Order: sequence, then C-alpha cells, then structure tokens
Amino acid sequence: MNYWQFITLSLLFSLIFFFYSSGVAGEFNPEIEIGDKAPVWENLPGVDGKTHSLADLKDKQLIVLAFTCNSCPYSVDYEDRLIALAKKYSGKESKVAVVAINCNKVPEDSLEAMQDRATEKKFNFPYLYDESQDTGRKIGAIRTPEFFVLDQKRTVIYMGAMDDSTDASKVKTNYIQLAINAGLKGELPKTTETIAIGCNIRYKRVRR
Repeated sequence: MNYWQFITLSLLFSLIFFFYSSGVAGEFNPEIEIGDKAPVWENLPGVDGKTHSLADLKDKQLIVLAFTCNSCPYSVDYEDRLIALAKKYSGKESKVAVVAINCNKVPEDSLEAMQDRATEKKFNFPYLYDESQDTGRKIGAIRTPEFFVLDQKRTVIYMGAMDDSTDASKVKTNYIQLAINAGLKGELPKTTETIAIGCNIRYKRVRR
C-alpha cells in the first residue's frame, strides 16, 4: 500500500467512525431500527418464581428493557445503577417499568444462579430468563448490558448503553434517563442510539 492509499483509507475509516458515532438509528443494531416494534415476550420465568409477559405491562407508558446476566463483569458493574433506576420508578403509579432479561445459557447464568444473584443484590426489578434466546435475537441485542426504551406503542425509541461511561464515577450523560424524559412527553430523545459496551451475548449457533 502506498502513501496515498493509506491516507485515503484513513480518511474513509474516520468518516465511517464519525457517521456511526452520530446516533443514526439502526447503525449499531443488526435487526431493528428506531421506531420498530419491539418483540413480544411471553411466559418467561423470573427469579420471583412467576412467569412474565410483555402484556403484563400494558398500563405502563414506557418500558426500560435491559439485557444483562450474572457472568459479565460489565453487567455486574451496572447492577447498582439498574437497581437505582428501578427504585426511582418503583411507585405503583409510575408510568415506567424496568425489566431485565438474561439470554445466556452457561451454568453461571442459569435461572437458579440468577435467583441467587437477585437475592444477594436485592434486585427490585423483574429479572427474566429467556432460554430460547428469541427475545434477544429478535431485538438485536448483542452485548450485556444493553438497553432498550419502549414507548406506549412498544416501539423502540432508544437503544444502546445506559450512559457514557462504564465507570460510574465518570458518567456525564445518562442516555436512559434522557430517553425516559423524552418518552414521557411523547417525544424521541435527542440521542436515539449508542454503542453498548459489554460482553457478547452467548447465542447458540443456529444452522441455516
């Protein structure tokens, strides 16, 4: 590769990075775009011993859906932030619901292990196990933790990271909170999509 080819490729990659960092809907998600309907989940077992469905939340104006797990250190780092978010909207009259789903199938992410973790950390939100992995696949979740905000029509108005730093002490922008604030007004947030930082969800390979 000569000098000018190198310069051209460098400029191309810079433009791609700028474009991907601009929050354009659908750029980071392989399955859906902002404004698409979220997949419906039904009868997923939770750590509370009950089954849970999207229809159970019909009275909520917004749903914050988090794909997380026990085994990812990034997910563990976000547990307290997820607990704080759920506490903020835990009132009976709250228009916002917070739900977490685990799609991993390794032993440390089994339903029994999830129950142990939920008890240890005193999770105050539904923590559901999707053994089929369908919910994560259909919504295009790639990493843990990865977040989606759904409006009253259950369309996606935000997807990506909870905030702008995996280090809680360095967070300057909370994307989820901004999406909630906008969604409660019936609006889209200024930033609709970001890159989720975390561990890859361990999807079982599907033969085509």
